[in-house]
Amino acid sequence: MTDITIPARKPARPHFSSGPCAKPPGYAPEKLNTEALGRSHRAKIGKARLAYCIDLMREVLQLPDTHRIGIVPGSDTGAFEMAMWTMLGARPVTALAWESFGEGWVTDVAKQLKLDPTVLRADYGQLPDLLQVDWSNDVLFAWNGTTSGVRVPDGDWIAADREGLCFADATSAVFAYDIPWDKIDVATFSWQKVLGGEGGHGVLILGPRAVERLESYTPSWPLPKVFRLVSKGKLAEGVFKGETINTPSMLAVEDAIFTLEWAKSLGGLAGLKARSDANAAALDKIVAERDWLSHLATDEASRSKTSVCLSVEGADADFIKKFAAILEKEDAAYDVAGYRDAPAGLRVWCGATVETVDIEALGPWLDYAYAVTKAG
Repeated sequence: MTDITIPARKPARPHFSSGPCAKPPGYAPEKLNTEALGRSHRAKIGKARLAYCIDLMREVLQLPDTHRIGIVPGSDTGAFEMAMWTMLGARPVTALAWESFGEGWVTDVAKQLKLDPTVLRADYGQLPDLLQVDWSNDVLFAWNGTTSGVRVPDGDWIAADREGLCFADATSAVFAYDIPWDKIDVATFSWQKVLGGEGGHGVLILGPRAVERLESYTPSWPLPKVFRLVSKGKLAEGVFKGETINTPSMLAVEDAIFTLEWAKSLGGLAGLKARSDANAAALDKIVAERDWLSHLATDEASRSKTSVCLSVEGADADFIKKFAAILEKEDAAYDVAGYRDAPAGLRVWCGATVETVDIEALGPWLDYAYAVTKAG
């Protein structure tokens, strides 16, 4: 132990959790607009702030006018389940799973909705063969697997003339990649990932084909109130103008607005992507310089640039637990142990709210924690 040197410099912000993720640089609660707090979300001011948040998301995401944006309950999970419960059943379903959340959607479709889906699976670190997808089906997938560090490389595999709907869980992908919105019928995300926002609220994006499905198809199962997007056979348009189904946290809304305004100051989506790319490149360099560290996703084309998952040579779950605890105790890195269902390893968030200089400072601390853990 006496031969192991503690690094001289720590990351200034050691927040590398993959959700909730780091706040943007310069964030402070006292900087939030609090004028709407304590007011009804249905009052003029509440509706105005919700609509402003939606408008900012549209602008930063470069979302076309053909697609609607709604703020819904239950984080990304609630938004994706809302989409499944309201639209699935009209066609056969194909579900893609290469990590825990994709497997969760398989469970929902098979065991809860009982729709007998076609399932295309791959092990952690890999993608299934995307060319095997039958686009006469409704297709469910996670654009970026948060717990595996694997993403789809692009949208080229999505059929432009698809008959089924394309459902993309994009919670670790939006604001970090170019999304071909003309090929996405349903997308969901939460503010707590790439925006570093608060949990509890989901965002549901609907293209015109999804709206057509909602207005022409009624599922056979009952829908709870928080899932209902149709009234008298027509889309509840108010949901996509800030008239939320249930009461939102206006503090969480203001938190999201803060980061979206910060994103605009960077140049919008291009600025966010550049920061995430730089962070991922800095972490790649750290991995390349260490023979005991490697990427779980071996194919660079499908490797996440946000939730980067790493393998540690010879490590089991107990080793990783001790490794991460050392980093946290030293205030060098928080929450970097891999997801509980994933292979034992590390997971470092490289989204835009993280500073590249903090990723760079992480390398020596990984060496330190590895040496201390190995020394027992």
